[in-house]
Amino acid sequence: MNTSTWALRPAHPADVEPIAELRAVVMRPDLERLGRFDEHRVRQRFRDAFVARHMSIIVTEGRFAGCVALRPAEDTHWLEHFFIDPELQGHGLGSAVLRSLLARTDADGEPVRLNVLQGSAARRLYERHGFTVESEDTVDVFMVRGPGR
Repeated sequence: MNTSTWALRPAHPADVEPIAELRAVVMRPDLERLGRFDEHRVRQRFRDAFVARHMSIIVTEGRFAGCVALRPAEDTHWLEHFFIDPELQGHGLGSAVLRSLLARTDADGEPVRLNVLQGSAARRLYERHGFTVESEDTVDVFMVRGPGR
């Protein structure tokens, strides 16, 4: 599949279940490694936190390829729920989407924060795009990227 052509569209309430399922698939290996995978909880946590106005659906070749949320907070944005279909990972789609979002926050002059699970391969993606560790615990690594980095 060609992942070089992609678009973001606003999320709708009907997107909740496909996103919850993608979240479970993408997060399962890391959650299992950390001893924290729960088949029901991984989906329900997303359902409980879903806010359509901050969420975008990633579409490539007319199909659901993933999702991402950029939630404004006081003096920062939180990058959340950034999931790419495993079949499409490793082809530059995540980097392209991230570059686009960071260009937007750079223009606003605001930092971006996120958290990633300990040991997740996604951490390398974020580090390549200028994120550094702000703090961490046994489960999560909290990262930040200043504007224009």
